[in-house]
Amino acid sequence: MSANDSPSGQQTTTSASLDAVRNATHDSAFLKACRREPVPHTPVWFMRQAGRSLPEYLKVREGIAMLDSCMMPELVAEITLQPVRRHKVDAAIYFSDIVVPLKAIGIDLDIKPGVGPVIAEPIRSRADLARLRDLTPEDVPYVTEAIGLLTAELDATPLIGFAGAPFTLASYLVEGGPSRNHERTKAMMYGDPQLWADLVDRLAEITGAFLKVQIEAGASAVQLFDSWVGALAPADYRRAVLPASAKVFDAVAPYGVPRIHFGVGTGELLGLMGEAGADVVGVDWRVPLDEAAQRVGPGKALQGNLDPAVLFAPTPAVEEKTREVLDAAAGLEGHIFNLGHGVMPNMDPDALTRLVGYVHEQTAR
Repeated sequence: MSANDSPSGQQTTTSASLDAVRNATHDSAFLKACRREPVPHTPVWFMRQAGRSLPEYLKVREGIAMLDSCMMPELVAEITLQPVRRHKVDAAIYFSDIVVPLKAIGIDLDIKPGVGPVIAEPIRSRADLARLRDLTPEDVPYVTEAIGLLTAELDATPLIGFAGAPFTLASYLVEGGPSRNHERTKAMMYGDPQLWADLVDRLAEITGAFLKVQIEAGASAVQLFDSWVGALAPADYRRAVLPASAKVFDAVAPYGVPRIHFGVGTGELLGLMGEAGADVVGVDWRVPLDEAAQRVGPGKALQGNLDPAVLFAPTPAVEEKTREVLDAAAGLEGHIFNLGHGVMPNMDPDALTRLVGYVHEQTAR
């Protein structure tokens, strides 16, 4: 793939540099597990591994707003690398936020400490859809630059790109911020299904474009986070969400990189989330991995799924619960060890480091 013949037709990283990244990371334990190939050990990474649990993160982020930090390539690279250095995880995940592409296309929003993303003018009508314009690489030059810095440092360690899924982005846009019950979101979904379908379709286009930028810059895999989709029943997911999520996965399919899909409280949706096009389905801690494999069906790797709260227990208890996860994953075609949700801000970083070492030791082939 060259700078002028990428699947999206975008000007991007040179063919030689991308090939070098692909060659360096191809045989990593993480990518082998994504492809359901034999691995030297079960690979480990953690959602939110780069963030508030690390004192070095708090130091470099001091006085810098969250969205500003996402647009500073050298800072993004440093934060992304911190857990790789400290924990020896098998993959890095690009440091950003799911609302970055919305900010990049001109949506007036901010991330308020202790609250989350807040939208100044929520999307409530068909006229509002016009504000959701296409995203281009020129909107996010800091992403391409940061990933270039990262792949040069990471060498054989894969970098995971990520984005928020259409449903979760739509929920923020319609509600105006985080919501416990998603009242306005569901009111639109049920009350004006065509407006809803058009909204998530536009968001699928924006999300797909954002993931393409990351892949063309050197990301070796991508993860689609659908943080709030567990609020839906399976029938509603199939009708009102699956087409848009599938559109995102289809947009990046030509690149051939593994595609991971994760949501919280999605035990009843696991099979549908696999249908959307993921190669790897993330599982939270509520469903054992062997049971999750039956729900997802064959042909998919699984990721997960230690309850994050377990990390606050003494080390022997952490190891016991970790062993349960590994035992449940013993018969899977492919398994990537992760938490069932993100690292908590007040978690002891040393507990995470010990956990990585324990999983590597217990699963060494």
